[in-house]
Amino acid sequence: MSKREGSLDAPSRRPIAWQDADYYDEASLHGELERVFDICHGCRRCVNLCNAFPTLFDLVDDGKTGEVDGVDKHDFGKVVDQCYLCDLCFMTKCPYVPPHVWNVDFPHLMLRAKAVKFRKGEVRMRDRILTSTDALGKLAAIPVVAQTVNAANHNGVARAALQSLLGVDKRRELPPYAPVKFRGAADVQDRWPVRDGERTPGKVAIFATCYINYNEPGIGHDLVAVLAHNQIPTVLAQQEACCGMPKLELGDLDGVRRLKELNIPALAELAREGYGILAAVPSCALMFKQELPLLFPDDADVKMVADAMFDPFEYFMLRHRDGLLKTDFTQALGKVAYHIPCHGRVQNVGQKTRETLQLIPGTEITTVERCAGHDGTWGVKKEFYEQSMKIGRPVFRLMAQVQPDFISSDCPIAGRHIQQGIRDGGTDLKAEKAHPLTLLRKAYGL
Repeated sequence: MSKREGSLDAPSRRPIAWQDADYYDEASLHGELERVFDICHGCRRCVNLCNAFPTLFDLVDDGKTGEVDGVDKHDFGKVVDQCYLCDLCFMTKCPYVPPHVWNVDFPHLMLRAKAVKFRKGEVRMRDRILTSTDALGKLAAIPVVAQTVNAANHNGVARAALQSLLGVDKRRELPPYAPVKFRGAADVQDRWPVRDGERTPGKVAIFATCYINYNEPGIGHDLVAVLAHNQIPTVLAQQEACCGMPKLELGDLDGVRRLKELNIPALAELAREGYGILAAVPSCALMFKQELPLLFPDDADVKMVADAMFDPFEYFMLRHRDGLLKTDFTQALGKVAYHIPCHGRVQNVGQKTRETLQLIPGTEITTVERCAGHDGTWGVKKEFYEQSMKIGRPVFRLMAQVQPDFISSDCPIAGRHIQQGIRDGGTDLKAEKAHPLTLLRKAYGL
């Protein structure tokens, strides 16, 4: 095999030319969609990953010719709508990703199609609202408002109205809003001396994320407690806005740029000062590690932040390998059914959460490596809810069958989705849902 073909080399991604005029040319886009869809049709390895590929193959099989050229190009959008940019086809299945000469990057082609759709104004107001996480959080997390919103989310009449108005499925359990957000309540401490490791900076900054700030601040407090127990000097990022992943999934790339310009200067300054940066939501860490560097390949500050960004358990396990993580655990966890979210897997750091939790004596980890099907805002929408639950069923079954004491996922939304799926499937499971950071804090006895 020639070096040019290189299909045995590690997958590599190419910068996203989203600021070029050709990126938004529909004729050019349709030509690339047809080229890639034809390769996918001839391969079909990804048929079981998500609903994008079965949708494509059904369109081909039911078309006039039995090939991609028999599919009406207007129907290509049906495939695009089923893709929620989990990246698993690129990372785990496709043999034709770069550096292969065929250069198939299915998720980023779907991103291009979403960006064209967004620029044409063909997105619902519902989708613009759902992806404006900061605006929603700042409003809904006001103490009295938070209580009202949380009550409405459990009221059948209110949920029916929300479904009718915005298309948010009334069956979907929505995360609560916290009356006191993480920022402002976090007791971060930086009084200890810095102990740099071979693989990690010895001091960290926390990028709070919208979800931790507004929905489940307890996860952030768990992270702070674990860092304090390990005497790691910790600060909060001076400011933060949404990481941009929801806007990316919508195709609003100018929105991603605006958020980048809010976040990167403060984070880059922390990176220059030698801080590692931790984000407790996998999608947020992935946004800074992968997507922003591909969207802004010439921005030195973006690269600096990417190099400084860690998943918390990636950081902890690297500290452990350097002999710098405390293992003075006082409480066993029993059986933990642990789910690795897609945006954790595609960071390419291995199963660091599982490795960390396995350090805890009296703890048995069952790991599930499948997409749970919630996928950001995709799984809350009425038109995708049933598909979301169908995709998640194997995960629900695998998590429940071990009769765990805890069900856990690095993605807090996926954890909530899994809990709902298990219960709605009729399984009487007594397991507690807990984020891995919550479990680690519990094991330390903090």
